[in-house]
Formats: sequence, C-alpha cells, structure tokens
Amino acid sequence: MAWASKTFDPGASEPFKLSRSKLDLFTDCPRCAYLDLRLGVKRVSGPSFTLNNAVDELLKREFDAHRVRGTVHPLAAAYGVNARPFDDPRMEEWRDALRRGIATHHKPSNLILRGGVDDVWQTDAGELIIVDYKATSKKEAPKTAGDLYDSYKKQIEIYQWLFRQNGFSVSPTAYFVYVNGRSDAVAFDAKLEFDVNLIAYTGNDSWVDDALMRLKEMLMSEEIPKMGTAFGGGPCDFCTYREAAGKALLAQHGTVRESKKKEEEKPRKPALGTGSLF
Repeated sequence: MAWASKTFDPGASEPFKLSRSKLDLFTDCPRCAYLDLRLGVKRVSGPSFTLNNAVDELLKREFDAHRVRGTVHPLAAAYGVNARPFDDPRMEEWRDALRRGIATHHKPSNLILRGGVDDVWQTDAGELIIVDYKATSKKEAPKTAGDLYDSYKKQIEIYQWLFRQNGFSVSPTAYFVYVNGRSDAVAFDAKLEFDVNLIAYTGNDSWVDDALMRLKEMLMSEEIPKMGTAFGGGPCDFCTYREAAGKALLAQHGTVRESKKKEEEKPRKPALGTGSLF
C-alpha cells in the first residue's frame, strides 16, 4: 500500500519509535495521527521541495566550513551572535532525520522521539543554540519571530527539548536562517538571488512532555479521535476532505445499489420460443 505506515501495537512492551514530524502531526490533528500511527494510513504527501533541499545542502556546507575553522559565520556576526558552529563528530548523525537524528527515550510514555536538526551553534560559555534553515520565495519575507508559522516554532522547540534530554545545556534562544528567493530581477540568467535573514526565537519546550503523554494515551485507545480535536481546536483540511469524500461515495454507492435493485425487480418478458403465446 502506497501510504502504509508502521503502526503502534498497544500490546507491545518495547518502546515505540516516533519521528518529530509524527508528534507535529498529533498536535496538528489527533485524528490524522491515529489513522497514521494506529491504522497505518498516512496523509497524502505533497510534492518534494527539491530546490529547498538544495539550498539546505549548500547552507550546511557553508556553515561546515566555519565549523572546521572554528570561526563565527559572517551572518551570525552581522546580527551580533557570538557563536560558532558546534564542532562535534555526531553532527552528521544528528542531521540524519530519516534514519538516525538525535533521539531520547521518554520513559513515562515509553516513546522514543527523534528528529533531524539542521545546525547547532555553540557560545563561548559552551551553551548550544539550535538553528533551523528555511528557504522560501515570498514577496514579504519574515523578519521577526512573530512572522513565522507556529509549526516552525514547534519544530525548533522539539529540537531544543531533545538536546536537553541528551544532557546538553541549550540556550532558550534559537535562530532561523531564513533564505528568501527574490523574484524582482530583470531576468533569470540561470541564477537565483536570495535575501538571507537571521531570525531569533525564544523557544518554550514545556509542552513536549504533555504532548507525548497525550499521544500515548490516544495510541492506547480503541476510540478514533473526533474531527476538530487538534490542540488549537481548529478544523483539519484532510479530515474535512475525507469526511466529504466518504459521504459522497456512500451516497453514490447507495444510489447505484438502489438502481440495480429496481432493475432486478422489473418483470422479465419471456424469451421467444418458450411457453405459450396464448
């Protein structure tokens, strides 16, 4: 099945492995998370943002050059941030969101949560700063934390929580390296120009423990969460679509079945050559 997902077994004793994106999904819509994690039906995925991935890869190489030299990146210096890319042999492991990442076993829920971070910087005092890269192309690029999506903020707070759970001293201030593609050039000329901003955000990861406990409670239940039970209480476009599509299909199925039933109940004329004509 194209959208199959590894499912949670309520009777299993071993920890259940959970990606950062699945916790995001739960906080966005528990019903969608239940369909995914208990019933194995994922949301339909959108297109892959390969251009964004290319920008992320180039940014990692750029910051890695300063990691090797132990120098402050000019962007950080321009914003008065005296922190260097954290030089740790586990960086590549922590960046590997698909297979490894940075993980911790949350014993109260018996869930293992992991996530792949874009970058980590370190202050002279040894405190770690979580950094996330974002690449878009908007007419008005975000300039402050107030302009950012809530999902971006939750993402970086989960990373802060993961590093703290692994024993690191983590600054409450995180940074987004926000790269915005410009569309006001005279011509393309086989190149794109970008504006790069550093946006500070003071994270608060106090919600993560509670979210994991609520997620575990949901996974242990046989009851499917109702629509509109996300943390914010708002509607979910995916649930709304599934509900409307399901009702339409059931209605169509009922119409077709009723039509077939009526057709079957019609009296049939005897075939020629059988029986008496009088």
